[in-house]
Amino acid sequence: MEYLPMSALTKSLSAFVCSSIGKKFLVALTGAALVIFILGHMLGNLLIFLGPDALNAYGHKLQSMGALLWIARIGLLVTVAIHIIFTIKLTRENRVARANRYGYQATIQASKSSRYMIFSGLTVLAFIVYHILHFTLHVGNNYGELHANLHGETVHDVYTMVIHGFSWIPASIFYIFAMGLLCSHLSHGVSSMFQTLGLATARTWPAFKGLGLAYAALIFIGNCSIPLAVMLGWVK
Repeated sequence: MEYLPMSALTKSLSAFVCSSIGKKFLVALTGAALVIFILGHMLGNLLIFLGPDALNAYGHKLQSMGALLWIARIGLLVTVAIHIIFTIKLTRENRVARANRYGYQATIQASKSSRYMIFSGLTVLAFIVYHILHFTLHVGNNYGELHANLHGETVHDVYTMVIHGFSWIPASIFYIFAMGLLCSHLSHGVSSMFQTLGLATARTWPAFKGLGLAYAALIFIGNCSIPLAVMLGWVK
């Protein structure tokens, strides 16, 4: 079995990443990773409706991961950054290609969806940074000092933190706005992901498009139910 020298392998990987197919593959791959994370994150947060012990136990389990949790958080930010950067690169390449073939006006019309996807993606990235500063690093608040008793063990009171955080109306409004942009992004991105990976055909495309819309609706309803429940006093 022949092995490529490291320099040749590096050049091959670099050429693949720089190619249009490589960029599309990275966008689809990072998108798939984010889709899985978003669903898992939402399911964990919905434990708030089962009461303080359920959510605090979930939060304590995550915190007990130590350095691995921070590696995962950094990996999430890197994944989002890669997803956005290569989406922007593809949009620019497509705009140039369409301009050369059809003219400037056609480029404007064809790239509206792509430009909106970039805007929503950047907004979601800003939201993730804010979310980490607010609920993870506790910048500008004392949430790190909140503690609760969980089966005889003192743990971080995630339940009270979430309620306090979403009791501030501007934070809840920004969260719901960000979820709207995220789910608009997902409704198009999930179906496009299958298309990019070569799994969608003319026959299956309507089903994948419906899957994208259903997934986006699920995430929007699930995530927005939390700040709405706090603001309406359904969880206290």
